[in-house]
Amino acid sequence: MSPPAAAATGYTRVLAVREFRAVFAAHALSLLGVIVSEVALTVLVYDLTGSPLLGALTFALGMLPYLVGGTLLSGIADRYPPRRVLVLCDAVCAGCAALMALPATPVAGLLALRCAIALVAPVFNGTRMATLTDILGDGDLFVLGRSLLRIVSQSSVLVGFGLGGVLLTVVTPRGALMITVCTFAASALLLRCGTKRRPARGNADGGALVRYSLGGARAVLADRRVRALLLLFWMPPMFMVVPEALAAPYADEIGVGVAGVGLLMCALPVGTIAGELYAGSALSASSRARIVLPLASLTLLPLTVYALTPGLLPALAALALAGAGSAYTLGLDRWFVDAVPDGLRGRAMTVHTAGLMTLQGVGMALAGLAAEFFAVSTVVTGAGVLGTVCCLLLVVEVRSTELRDGADQHVTGG
Repeated sequence: MSPPAAAATGYTRVLAVREFRAVFAAHALSLLGVIVSEVALTVLVYDLTGSPLLGALTFALGMLPYLVGGTLLSGIADRYPPRRVLVLCDAVCAGCAALMALPATPVAGLLALRCAIALVAPVFNGTRMATLTDILGDGDLFVLGRSLLRIVSQSSVLVGFGLGGVLLTVVTPRGALMITVCTFAASALLLRCGTKRRPARGNADGGALVRYSLGGARAVLADRRVRALLLLFWMPPMFMVVPEALAAPYADEIGVGVAGVGLLMCALPVGTIAGELYAGSALSASSRARIVLPLASLTLLPLTVYALTPGLLPALAALALAGAGSAYTLGLDRWFVDAVPDGLRGRAMTVHTAGLMTLQGVGMALAGLAAEFFAVSTVVTGAGVLGTVCCLLLVVEVRSTELRDGADQHVTGG
């Protein structure tokens, strides 16, 4: 039987919360700043050096420091008042972008500043995720709020880099970096004026920051259920990035040209946005919980169609379908919040963000390595098969922890 209409909740309820609107707008501005800085910095480094390797390295440096920041600095999210952390992170990013825009900044300095922005990113994201539970509660509104932020992030993949490219036809790379300074500053202002001051979640006397951060990470990963939920967040995206990372060589393999590369890159985020919007607006909280494990089990299965080396349209359909399966994360968000105590929530969310970005980077690197020895269609098919097996094993583990003691065992803060 379908749930009653009243049980279904949509995104309108979330956007009606004034504090969330400020967080939502700040997220969009901050994301815009990151995208513009990535495009502008890549062009600037290439112009200064003429090196394709250094130009590409600027993108890699946006992902590599996540692991460091997400583990050694995660304690900031719990030790200090969240609004202060969010505003300070935006201020640091604005300052780094301003230094990048200076003509005197050398290439090494540009890359170091790019690392600095990436270093604070997991702290910012983890703190914001934890703060959403204060603003929206830890129930269905939190799930929908997280979903909206993800939709904005996925939408940025579709339009952000194109807008950045268009912007560089009007202003210089350093001029674009000054626009980035403004977006980060505007985000900081919105968070400062649009959100309430709240006390720190954790113990300010918990010892040195690194020890406090690592203690929280150990506590998060030591709990069997929380660990299983984190891996279920991380594993599908790790394999999902494989067809995106290999879009250009696959387009060459099937002979569809540059336009085909763009379509192959867009298919996954389009499917993801469609899946999130449907699950968030048309399904009740109980329905979203019921589809978590089935969807997580099957979301990578469409990638196995690459075994047939499909043409462009079948490949696009498979990628969109795989992306739509990511709607399992709405129900998983609720389970994760329920499994982590409030005093550890900031560190747990930061570890979540760091692991997600790091493993996607690992997935891209492994995809490129495998494609040196095997056909792209074989690599993507292998990712679909291996990823599905891993997800099935994780689903079994999540189900067993759910049944164990009624899933009442929680981690304790470190």
